[in-house]
Amino acid sequence: MAIITIYQGASGSGEELADAVAQSLGCGCISREVLVEASLRYNIPEAKLNDIVEKGSNWWDRFMENLQPYRIALQAAFCQIAVTAGQPHLVYHGHLGHELLPGFSHVLKVLLTAPLDKRVEQVKARQGLGEAAARRFIEETDKARSRRLMAMFGVDWRDPSRFDLVVNLGRMSVGAAKHLICEAVRLPDYQMSPASKQAFEDFALASRVKAVLAMSADMPRTRLDVKASAGTVAVSGSVPSWMSEQAVVSKIRQIPGVKDVNADIINLPDLGVAEWP
Repeated sequence: MAIITIYQGASGSGEELADAVAQSLGCGCISREVLVEASLRYNIPEAKLNDIVEKGSNWWDRFMENLQPYRIALQAAFCQIAVTAGQPHLVYHGHLGHELLPGFSHVLKVLLTAPLDKRVEQVKARQGLGEAAARRFIEETDKARSRRLMAMFGVDWRDPSRFDLVVNLGRMSVGAAKHLICEAVRLPDYQMSPASKQAFEDFALASRVKAVLAMSADMPRTRLDVKASAGTVAVSGSVPSWMSEQAVVSKIRQIPGVKDVNADIINLPDLGVAEWP
């Protein structure tokens, strides 16, 4: 399996391109499904995740709210969809996908770009805005997405080094871009190897465990590091004095895919404000 993530700034033909790539490869194309999956599995109101992923908010709200649990839930949901897709490829179009799956050779990350004037014309046509309003929309949307990605991952989406392929739709048609992406994903560089498959499965399981712990009402104020290897989960860190290591281990053992748990957990009297791994 190869996974393709397609990211664009405000405006553009990203959704059209993602659908075309998926159709050409004969695979699924997802976007909001990751939100819905995370909402259903980890008991987060979909409106909350929608606000984080789609709308963003001002910098003070981002400073005051810890977004790590939501990032973990989205990662776990994305992995679960990929694992259960049962297809040779999977295409994701959205604003976070390229950062949700870090460091895997079988993930092709695509950044779409276009000259500002072309983007302005697209926004004017699609949203019925005037020239000044369209430029303001693009500027505000790009800034909001930059704040959101920085808050969740500490990275800037405008950094081209975080992508495998940068496509300028100001100079290339959607059809040509589709052909380029489909050819790239067939290269040996982006095929799933036994090593990358195992690394992905370990990441998926660790993400699932982190999400369960992070979103559990009975697991507040924990500082836990979670790693997984071939079904064995290693968890270490600290919990409040009233919580036992056994309680943490018992919750982890109930998670599908967990074969064994190795724990190294200490109790602290008072952890103060919650921190998330």
